Amino acid sequence: MTPEEIRDRVVHRDGLILVIDKPAGLPVHQGPGGGDNLEAYFKHLTYDIQHVPALGHRLDRDTSGCLVLGRNPKGLKKLGKLFREGLVEKTYWAIANGVPKEPEGRIELPLRKISSKDKGWRMVVDRKDGQQSMTDYRVVSTADGISFIECFPRTGRTHQIRVHLAAIGCPIVGDPIYGKTTDGNEPLQLHSRALRLPMQESKPPVYAKAPPPAHIAAYLERLGAGLDTETCQGDK
Repeated sequence: MTPEEIRDRVVHRDGLILVIDKPAGLPVHQGPGGGDNLEAYFKHLTYDIQHVPALGHRLDRDTSGCLVLGRNPKGLKKLGKLFREGLVEKTYWAIANGVPKEPEGRIELPLRKISSKDKGWRMVVDRKDGQQSMTDYRVVSTADGISFIECFPRTGRTHQIRVHLAAIGCPIVGDPIYGKTTDGNEPLQLHSRALRLPMQESKPPVYAKAPPPAHIAAYLERLGAGLDTETCQGDK
């Protein structure tokens, strides 16, 4: 991306934080083998202050949408506290194969990371040794066995929404690890739609949202949701 292109992805900016619309398919960190990554562009987001922004949390490589950065040590410290205490409200949009039995509910399944030489690492449900994990969800619309699901993770485990939806029989479309077998050409249909951050007690929470990328917008049209999201809780 050019400096202008990364700046065009800023959906919120104040003295403490930035929220950017992360593109799908771009890792936030440089991997062991190098390659393009989101952090390489943070130097273009200083806006004439001395600090280069730093990540306040993480998104998977193939997940798009809202990602918050701290602009300075004070902002990063505040973000760390909010995430540790579970005070950040996160809204995700997912396109899933299948329809949940209940139109809304809570998935509460502990998760644990496992790894193997042949398949690499992944998260699994482990009721004995897993970490507490909780996701609230609401089905917005369905068609032809596909669901548009709004998800509200209450904890922040790795791959949490992906594993939780798969566990109730509704894996996310395009998920190569927890989804149905595909040819690998379908992008992951998971989008970090919105963040609500109570940065200062004396002011209303910061609210930022990112538009769905084209591959998710196409499914929304197919599911009759289009880009009219007034029925979505995360847009209120």
